[in-house]
Amino acid sequence: MGQTPSLDAMATKMKGVILAGGKGTRLLPATRAMNKHLIPILNKPMILYPLATLKEMGITDILIVTGGNHLGGFAELLGDGSEYGVNLTYRVQAEAGGIAQALALAEGFVEDQFAVILGDNIFEYSVTPPFKCGIVLKHTDEATRFGVYHEAHIIEKPAEPLSDLAVTGLYFYTPEIFTFIRGLRPSARGELEITDVNNWCLKNLETTTTIYDGFWSDAGTPESLAKTINWAIKK
Repeated sequence: MGQTPSLDAMATKMKGVILAGGKGTRLLPATRAMNKHLIPILNKPMILYPLATLKEMGITDILIVTGGNHLGGFAELLGDGSEYGVNLTYRVQAEAGGIAQALALAEGFVEDQFAVILGDNIFEYSVTPPFKCGIVLKHTDEATRFGVYHEAHIIEKPAEPLSDLAVTGLYFYTPEIFTFIRGLRPSARGELEITDVNNWCLKNLETTTTIYDGFWSDAGTPESLAKTINWAIKK
């Protein structure tokens, strides 16, 4: 019988995807001049935090997906990634059609299990990757702002949340999701939703949920950005 691969071996093989597109409308007018994910948190552009989270998991082969009008800013900051100890590939999301649409651009880049992190998500430390799919959750007192996990199902921004478990922007997938995304229809707001992808995984694939107990913030609003900066000052 073959041996089960170690977590270190899995992480070494695993690739990562940072989704750093979108319009950043909640951070206007700052995002007229730059992509949201390049806004500094103290002296570090925001994108360096999710990059570090993936690297802490041993993931060094990383795809960054962003809008074409912002690609130059990422390339100027990060280059090929060698300065940061990683190997970077870039792909362009032609339009802001949702997180799942951006995720679809990772098809062909990944061959096996892979990690996905949203470019505005700040984690105090990384997590141990599951063996298949995984969704990282966090207790929050702002559940109406997020997708909320309850009894193996996620409801997006519920007016009356059934739990306080927010779905963070850190996921683990296998390539089966791309078949699902290709058949996914836009939501009422005209986007391909990551919540639909995660609910499909929970129903159809071996999917682990992990409750994160360190500091986490999405840093995508003025209030959450300020919260993140205050954390960074104190750490």
